[in-house]
Amino acid sequence: MEGGGRETGNALLFLTDEQLRKGIEAMFFAYRGFTADPDRILSDIAYGRAHHRALHFIHRSPGTTVNNLLAMLGVTKQSLNRVLRALVADGLVRNEVGKRDKRERHLYLTPDGEALERQLSDAQRDRMRTAYRAAGPEAVTGFRQVLEAMMDEEMRNRYDALKDLKG
Repeated sequence: MEGGGRETGNALLFLTDEQLRKGIEAMFFAYRGFTADPDRILSDIAYGRAHHRALHFIHRSPGTTVNNLLAMLGVTKQSLNRVLRALVADGLVRNEVGKRDKRERHLYLTPDGEALERQLSDAQRDRMRTAYRAAGPEAVTGFRQVLEAMMDEEMRNRYDALKDLKG
């Protein structure tokens, strides 16, 4: 990026507090929109966003351990155990004892869990697809760059590992 691109980048370094506040507010409202459809689906079965996040990451990384999921979600063990107990009891997640380490529990979605995860993700993909098409490819790239730049190093490493998974 010669000349104009560099100037544009430098101009972004001097955002006013009001411009930043508008960005923060846009993220809050976008998040509400992004979670609205799954929230409606989940409320019918008395689940919340923690259940959705667990289903999402178990789907993305089948066989993930409880400890890995704990680190990824950034929740307490007690909170995750409550969520996993419900998902297992309702036949959406199964856990298997580790082959090398019997203390580990590896998590997998059942066919019913896959179906629910797909329903939740389809709703979010539809919303993102519509927004991405409206914004255009350059905006999509910029949006992803902004989100990635806001991640701390540990979360960025976890995100990078997930990007490499197929699915």
